[in-house]
Amino acid sequence: MRIRRTSARLAAAVIGVVTVGVFAAPAAAAPQVYSAGQLAALSDTVEQSGVEGIAWHVDSASGRVVVTADSSVSRAAIAKIKKSAGLRAGAIKVERTAGVFTQLLSAGDAIYGGGYRCSLGFNVVSGSTYYFLTAGHCGEAVSTWYTDSSQSTLIGPTVNYSFPGNDYALVRYDNTSLSHPGGFTAANAYVGESVTRRGSTTGVHTGTVTALNARVRYLGSGVVRGLIQTNVCAEPGDSGGPLYDGTKALGLTSGGSGNCTAGGTTFFQPVPEAASAYGVTVY
Repeated sequence: MRIRRTSARLAAAVIGVVTVGVFAAPAAAAPQVYSAGQLAALSDTVEQSGVEGIAWHVDSASGRVVVTADSSVSRAAIAKIKKSAGLRAGAIKVERTAGVFTQLLSAGDAIYGGGYRCSLGFNVVSGSTYYFLTAGHCGEAVSTWYTDSSQSTLIGPTVNYSFPGNDYALVRYDNTSLSHPGGFTAANAYVGESVTRRGSTTGVHTGTVTALNARVRYLGSGVVRGLIQTNVCAEPGDSGGPLYDGTKALGLTSGGSGNCTAGGTTFFQPVPEAASAYGVTVY
C-alpha cells in the first residue's frame, strides 16, 4: 500500500510539474527562407544532377524548387538530387507522378512521316508563305510530312526544329490544295488557367496550368526548358498538338506521363517563343 501511495504522490508531483510547463514542447522552428537567386541556382543544380524522368520548377509561392519524379526514378536517384543540393536540400520539394516522362511520339494517325505520327499545332504565316508549328522532337525525327499513313498526300518539309533545350518545329505547306484555317492569337499562359488540348490520339481534353518555366529531362534525351506544366492528359501521337484557352494559342504538346484513363502530368512548349524564333505569326 505504501508503494501505491508513493506512486500516486509521485504521479501527482509529475502532473504538477507538467502543469507548470517544465516539460513544455519547444516552439517549431520557422522554415528557412531562400532567395530567388538561391532557388534559381538550385534549379540549375537539379539539372546538373543528370537524373532522367524528372521535371522541376521554382515555386515562388512556397519558396521551393518542386521536383516531380516519374515512376522510373528510384529512391537512390532522389537521394542523389538532394545530395547535389548540399546545404540547400531543404529547398527541394519532391512530388511523384504515375507513368514515365516521355516524348509523345508514335506511329499512327494525323500528320505522318518516316514511320512516325504527331499532331499539327497551330497554323502560322510569314508574308505569303504558310506553315504550321509542331513539336521539335517531331521535326527532329521527320523531314517530310504527309496527311496519311500511306504517305500519298504531301503536306511539306520540316523547315527547322529545335530540340532539346526547346521543343518546337516549323513545317511549310508545299501542297497548295490543303486548307490551313486559323482563328488563334499567340499568348502566354498563367498558373491556374483553364486550358484545352487537342491531339491526334486522344482528341480534346481539358485541365489546368500548374506551373510555368518548368524543366524536364525525358528518358533518353536532353533537358527541355521553359515549359508550361499542366494536369491535362496526353498519350503517344499527341506530340505537337495545340494547347489553348479560347482563341489564345498557348502551347505545343511536348511530353509527359500517364494517360487519358488514369491522368498524368504534361508539358507544353510556349507558342510565343516558337513563333518569335521563326519570325512567323499565329493567325
